[in-house]
Amino acid sequence: MVPVFSVWIWAFFDPVLIAVALTLGWRADQKGKIFIAAIAALAITLLVDWLLTLAGLPVPAPVSRTGPTLFPVRTVGAVVWAAVGYAARRALRR
Repeated sequence: MVPVFSVWIWAFFDPVLIAVALTLGWRADQKGKIFIAAIAALAITLLVDWLLTLAGLPVPAPVSRTGPTLFPVRTVGAVVWAAVGYAARRALRR
């Protein structure tokens, strides 16, 4: 059995979450849109992880009825990664 803490880390560093949140955060043109980007990234990540789990493919932090979904960890991760994407684009414009 995998310790819960390591699943939390995998939920925060989910590659799909990072890619989608960074991309949407990069495209955000106002600070308030970071949260919209984070919500969209969270929804897309949960859908992709659920589909991969349903297909039987290995996922580091699977979404299932019996396992922890880790919404708070994924949500914080989505906000952080979207903010990083937003800040990176602003930094490159200067």
